[in-house]
Amino acid sequence: MEHMLLILLLFSKTFSAEAQFNGYNCDANFHSRFPAERDISVYCGVQTITLKINFCPVLFSGYTDSDLALNGRHGDAHCRGFINNNTFPTVVIFSISLATLESCGNSLMVTTAQGPNAYGNLSRVQIGNISGYIDTPDPPTIISYLPGLLYKFSCSYPLEYLVNNTQLASSSAAISVKESNGTFISTLNLLLYNDSSYIQQLSIPMAGLTLKTRVFAAVRASNLDKRWNVLMDYCYTTPSGNPNDDLRYDLFFSCEKDPQTTVFENGKSQMGRFAFEVFRFVKHKNQKMSTVFLHCVTKLCRSDDCPMLMPICGSRKKRDVAEEKESNAASGNAVLTAGPIITRSASLKTPVFQMNTVTSALISGVIILGVMSVCFFIFSVTLLKGKSAPVSVLSGVRNPAFN
Repeated sequence: MEHMLLILLLFSKTFSAEAQFNGYNCDANFHSRFPAERDISVYCGVQTITLKINFCPVLFSGYTDSDLALNGRHGDAHCRGFINNNTFPTVVIFSISLATLESCGNSLMVTTAQGPNAYGNLSRVQIGNISGYIDTPDPPTIISYLPGLLYKFSCSYPLEYLVNNTQLASSSAAISVKESNGTFISTLNLLLYNDSSYIQQLSIPMAGLTLKTRVFAAVRASNLDKRWNVLMDYCYTTPSGNPNDDLRYDLFFSCEKDPQTTVFENGKSQMGRFAFEVFRFVKHKNQKMSTVFLHCVTKLCRSDDCPMLMPICGSRKKRDVAEEKESNAASGNAVLTAGPIITRSASLKTPVFQMNTVTSALISGVIILGVMSVCFFIFSVTLLKGKSAPVSVLSGVRNPAFN
């Protein structure tokens, strides 16, 4: 009798769970539980942060999708998510625009620390952290038999470019915490232009650019929230496309600048602009053309913070290549690269005129004929002088025998 009652109890629970999940892509065997750490996914994008919450444990806890809202804003329809029943399991999706992230109570905190950047140079490095939560409303009563649901999330964006932890659950509340990392590197481009109007992009001829040609470069941010400005921290060149190439030539860093380089705009808008004169790497001396690749370590900063991050004049640290590579890998920084810029290598060798057999024979014949003509002319002049010589008059007594 007891066994029969136990079977009936289990059957009734399974039936009630299946009825509760009716119409949604949920499995009563897996989703008859409170929310856990794996029930929220965070995608930190360039323009939006996307949150996906497993809806099945929410249903099991006695709530609907309309009970979930960002940062307690349950009365604002814009701060609620929407159901996607085309996946398994069914999810509730929240989309947060970075341009209007404060509208639903999300917070942006930018932290600044003094330290070495991706290449070991002393710099002020910033991290942007966007955080918030999704919860269910508190009941108007003193007590409740429903668990309070709380999902915390955050996205960290490093604000310097060269372009996941979870926990917890309790019986009185179902809490999930999700942290993730994002990047703005896809919004940044390093472009080359013909002149200071920055309209027509640089066109490199097949023979390469003439040395000392002035090239105009710009780091642009596109599809990025207007609160961010572009700050070029360090720009340099290499003979290859590898930003970690041992051989490099610096254009500008901090207060140090190549004499042929001019910085027009930096940290004041979503574009940084500078110009430099084309040169060649000496290692390409035996090549007809030299290749130059341009790289820029770039930061994003809020307009109010950019002046604080402008270069601090001082002694420049000597970089060690091994430390640079290790720092670059550890910090997750990236380098913007443009190129190759192809330049002509001037040659001081006298061009060699090559003749074929026919041309050589003709020139030899002309020379021989010329020599023969000169000799004939000299011989003719000699003969003419011999004929025109005067006859000598003989003096003496007449011979009588000739009479």
